Amino acid sequence: MATQLSGEQKAAILLKAIGEDAAALVMKSLDPKEIRRLGASMNATANITREEESIVIDEFEKASASGDVTFHGREYIKTILSKALGPEKANRILESMTSKVYPGLDAMKWVDAKAVSQMIKTEHPQTISVILAHMEPDQAGVVMADLPEALRADVALRLATMEDLQPSVLEELSEALQSSLIASAGTRATSVGGAEAIADILTTLDKATEGSIMSKIAERDQQLADTIRGLMFVFDDLIKLDDRGMQELMKEVSKEDLPVALRGASPETKEKFLKNMSSRASEMLKDDMESRGPVKVADVEKAQQNILKVCRKLEEEGRIVIAGAGGAEAML
Repeated sequence: MATQLSGEQKAAILLKAIGEDAAALVMKSLDPKEIRRLGASMNATANITREEESIVIDEFEKASASGDVTFHGREYIKTILSKALGPEKANRILESMTSKVYPGLDAMKWVDAKAVSQMIKTEHPQTISVILAHMEPDQAGVVMADLPEALRADVALRLATMEDLQPSVLEELSEALQSSLIASAGTRATSVGGAEAIADILTTLDKATEGSIMSKIAERDQQLADTIRGLMFVFDDLIKLDDRGMQELMKEVSKEDLPVALRGASPETKEKFLKNMSSRASEMLKDDMESRGPVKVADVEKAQQNILKVCRKLEEEGRIVIAGAGGAEAML
């Protein structure tokens, strides 16, 4: 019965009842730890009867939806996570929900970032990179900034190029961290790190620290540096440009790329482009988008990357300013 359900399970039932779009909005307001716990509860509450749903919704003082509620398992969770966070972050969270937990590594997420940096700064850079890969980006960013400058770039490079690690390696490190935490307080490889992880961390750092790390990575591997930069700024981030910056961008973008790129953009991003065009140009663009047949996802992504390349070029020339790391404002 619903009275035996935990608070998180009841929240999971409510999210299903309000639908994907509303659930995605709720997910946006949660932090990564809460999302993982809620996702696990969705898995745990596979089939909910109408009676149980009604009890839960009554507790939230909402009207009950008709019919039994049946979760669609992993696909439903993936859908609402993707709407809330984008496909890349959604996939990483789904993987973390179903992967093996290493208590020592997981415990580091609950330790003060400054304390973590003091604990690990004498460790081998590879060990540090594995630990950072298991932390939340904002926390890992604080740890990264607190590391000695000579160590940061090496750790960042190892994190960006990290490949699958065998469970035995992670278990050994997890046990060592558990022992350290206790002392200070009185068959399938697991995928960690990668360019996405370091990109998430770098976006939490101030511009100077980010620039220093990225320049060192570029010296060692320019292609990797370009990949990381691309992950740090995605197409929907163009909404952060002010109107003058957007107008400057549209002078340079290909008229073939724009309608294709906007097919995969958020409604807010589409509106940002359209409102910075003349009425006639806006109507022509809408007609172009509507008249085109189905477009391959790969073509949409290529068109978006082409526009982002133009955007970065304009920034390098000083013609626009893109919102930077560490909360910088977007302005011309």
